[in-house]
Amino acid sequence: MIKGKAALVTGSTSGIGLGIARALASEGANVMLNGLGDAAAIERLRRDLAAEFGVKVGFNGADISKPAEIHAMVRAAVQELGGVDILVNNAGIQHTAPVESFPPDRWDAVIAINLSSNFHAIQAALPEMKRRNWGRIINIASAHGLVASPQKAAYVTAKHGVVGLTKVVALETATTGITCNAICPGWVLTPLVQKQIDDRAARESIPAEKAKLDLVSEKQPSHEFVTPEQIGALAVFLCSEAAAQIRGTSLSIDGGWTAQ
Repeated sequence: MIKGKAALVTGSTSGIGLGIARALASEGANVMLNGLGDAAAIERLRRDLAAEFGVKVGFNGADISKPAEIHAMVRAAVQELGGVDILVNNAGIQHTAPVESFPPDRWDAVIAINLSSNFHAIQAALPEMKRRNWGRIINIASAHGLVASPQKAAYVTAKHGVVGLTKVVALETATTGITCNAICPGWVLTPLVQKQIDDRAARESIPAEKAKLDLVSEKQPSHEFVTPEQIGALAVFLCSEAAAQIRGTSLSIDGGWTAQ
């Protein structure tokens, strides 16, 4: 279904985004990577993905907090890959603090990167998808797009916004061959989460493995982390013909977190 299609995945040089990019490439999609990191390491990653899966792999270093750079990235993907058939809005950051002491600049940054970037990327990609009457828009929300936790005001607000945006785009494209859905992961062992584990271990003077188990078991009844590979497989399914009438949904993949 997606062999030869062109996919743009934001925040895809590590973690969930890389897991999704790998899954799409393994099914024959050409991929545009985006994200942060050492330029040489990213180039190695790009080359290795292209060689491993025999697809075109590009990279664009757009700053996802800047609308003009997002629009330029979409244009670059169209130029390099021939289009943007699949858009995965994955890039995200985190900051934790109580509301009354939450730094306004951190609020603005989280909203810009975790929410507004999705809007700008969708706005840029939709005309091309409509021209072809086919597209898959997958927004990576979070369990925090459905429920809340203390000290994460900006993140929870942004991810709830992503869920709402997903519904609107799905309704506006309901009579087309374009679908828009959100994936809502729980705890995934990414560099972002590993930092929280390390901080907890240091703060509580406990071994890293105990901090890891404590963190995941607080929220996920399965006591296991979701993997980037599992999320990648779900993204591939949403690109399939079997998912053509899955529109505007938020699919939880969270070890039972939001079932409680």
